[in-house]
Amino acid sequence: MRHGKKFNHLGRTSSHRSALLSNMACSLIEHKRINTTVAKAKALRVYVEPLLTKAKEDTTHNRRIVFSYLQSKEAVTELFRSVAPKIAERNGGYTRIIKTGFRKGDAADMALIELVDFNELYNPNAEEKKTTRRSRRSTTAKVAVEAAPVAEEKVEEAKAESTDSTEEKAGE
Repeated sequence: MRHGKKFNHLGRTSSHRSALLSNMACSLIEHKRINTTVAKAKALRVYVEPLLTKAKEDTTHNRRIVFSYLQSKEAVTELFRSVAPKIAERNGGYTRIIKTGFRKGDAADMALIELVDFNELYNPNAEEKKTTRRSRRSTTAKVAVEAAPVAEEKVEEAKAESTDSTEEKAGE
């Protein structure tokens, strides 16, 4: 019986499991979403959400704690610089697991695990980028008007050069 044993060992030794979860957490932080099995995704969610909570407060102590779990300077930097400001208002539930079907080779149940605030499709509150657009007609008209005399001058210069070069060849 397994009474009170909530931890999924994923069929690995303790050191292998911690290395697996550390690498998956680094990949999740860097790429914002990864494809894996459902069991690994659920284990990863339990592993990475406390790290995301620690990243909300940027202190040296929290950085060292997160680094002790991730063992990757790039992942820690990405977590504290770009991920933490986006999840600052959220009180948990930083990841989403979406089941994607079964793997072809061994029919393992597959899932997509992603950071909630980095998905544009499911996040309707995301701020859209505001770009200043100018009317195309006015800019293309100005370019066409300015380009016409320049083009005519280039054509005249090219004709003059070609006649000069033919005269030089004839003179030789």
